[in-house]
Amino acid sequence: MKSADLDEVISNEAAAYQFPWTRQNFVDCLRSRYECWVMELEQKVVGHGLVSVAADESHLLNVCIHPAYHSHGLGRQFTRFLMDRARLRDAGAMFLEVRPSNVPAVGLYESLGFREIGRRRDYYRALGNRREDAIVMALELEGGTPQ
Repeated sequence: MKSADLDEVISNEAAAYQFPWTRQNFVDCLRSRYECWVMELEQKVVGHGLVSVAADESHLLNVCIHPAYHSHGLGRQFTRFLMDRARLRDAGAMFLEVRPSNVPAVGLYESLGFREIGRRRDYYRALGNRREDAIVMALELEGGTPQ
């Protein structure tokens, strides 16, 4: 991901989520030198993902595939790619938060081996000035090389 990608990234984020990240969130991640990636098909950004790595842990901060490209396995492919990037940076574990209401994402993460390790109460904004908990999930990453 580069600054030049941000218009498409923001557009995809807004199409996919009721409460999208802001441009500044992405700018901050780029400045922090996180693993920031886009997925392109036919020279169009159709997805993006961000991972922070510190010490031997990684945190999957954001994974997004434009809704027009859902149900084609791109989310699984991209998440595996991000896991491999964390392994290459010698992360031994990956953590993430996900909305319980995002059933497809929860299923994807579980199918990749992530397991619920806790909940963060009132973590996400929700409609009607309400809040939604986050499921905290973790995965032990095998070795420092991609699978």
